[in-house]
Amino acid sequence: MEQFEPDRLSTAQLAAMRRSLTSGRGALTRRSLLRASGVGALTLGGLSTLSACGIPPAKRAGTGEQAASDDHSDREKEINFSNWTEYMDTSDDEKTRPTLDAFTKRTGIKVKYTEDINDNVEFFGKIRPQLAAGQDTGRDLIVVTDWLAARIIRLGWAQKLDPALLPHAFANLSPQFRSPDWDPGRSYSYPWTGISTVIAYNSKATDGKKVDSVTQLLDDPTLKGRVGFLTEMRDSVGMTLLDQGKDPASFTTADFDGAIGRLQKGVDSKQIRRFTGNDYTADLDKGDIAACLAWAGDIIQLQAGNPDIKYAIPAAGYITSSDNMLVPAHARHKANAEKLMDYYYELPVAAQLAAYISYVCPVEGVKEDLAKIDPALADNTLIVPDKAMTAKSHAFRSLTGEEETAYEEKFTKLIGA
Repeated sequence: MEQFEPDRLSTAQLAAMRRSLTSGRGALTRRSLLRASGVGALTLGGLSTLSACGIPPAKRAGTGEQAASDDHSDREKEINFSNWTEYMDTSDDEKTRPTLDAFTKRTGIKVKYTEDINDNVEFFGKIRPQLAAGQDTGRDLIVVTDWLAARIIRLGWAQKLDPALLPHAFANLSPQFRSPDWDPGRSYSYPWTGISTVIAYNSKATDGKKVDSVTQLLDDPTLKGRVGFLTEMRDSVGMTLLDQGKDPASFTTADFDGAIGRLQKGVDSKQIRRFTGNDYTADLDKGDIAACLAWAGDIIQLQAGNPDIKYAIPAAGYITSSDNMLVPAHARHKANAEKLMDYYYELPVAAQLAAYISYVCPVEGVKEDLAKIDPALADNTLIVPDKAMTAKSHAFRSLTGEEETAYEEKFTKLIGA
């Protein structure tokens, strides 16, 4: 299949883009409006209240229980693509999107690209009525975080993908992301990017002390009142489980409660300053937060403007999640969407996207192409994990509806949301 060689962005251009992401609007990174779950959403009529709201699960596409949607891809050369903000490469003047433009030039397929996802729960609220009613959402491709992708797939509201249209995705998907428990073999989804949860610290605020464990965050008296954890349950609890020697992929309710109790002690003793979304970045940059749990993409962007920002991978390991491309049930342009999904697994295209957004690239073998854009990015294991870092990666297991409700309620009480 033809390979696309995108217009190369110079190192200087990329550096300017990264600087812009850490100043002014730059504090508003891809995750600025909360990374994932919208804490308390389940108690506000969120995901696990579907049956209580009288919305039954749709019958799963591809099983013969739900009629396949008519695909208009041959007649209508278009795609409606919904994504998060700051999650696509743009030109210096932000008037064009180079990789999308090149896709259209090659295929003739026009992409209506909309950054209308600010929070998973909020977005799900937009599309749930149409999905539940068996209607087209007006979107052919969406990007949602793994726990929501799992729910949409489980409800039968995602279309099964055609492997024949995804040769690059199948060949180049990193083994780390190849078979999540919620979509074994990636029958319904492919990752847009990976999200690593690490420990970040401001070395000036810690007087040069390295901070590299959750135990240190919760017990070091020199950090008291200057520690941050995340409002995303799976990250804060997952990292605490790892620190306690538990596996986030197979923990029990007793393990979960133990992690909550450990964090509660940190709240009660005022060791923890607060639980945050992306807004930890400003406090960490200033030193008001000395150390915290953080998302790797944010740290890369912060480091571009502040050499005091450091990160550490705990010896116990770290949590990895992903944002994933799905084709919603009844989308009009499934084949076109699959072609676009596959396009972002071509190595030069994947490299250009990774250079811009600075999150974990899920495409195996991208390092050489990324080095042509910026050698420093190619050597950054927060973007291209090496074997040692990959070995420390852990995924938070899928939850049942009952677990999700119970665990979110406990976590919401912990953080006072």
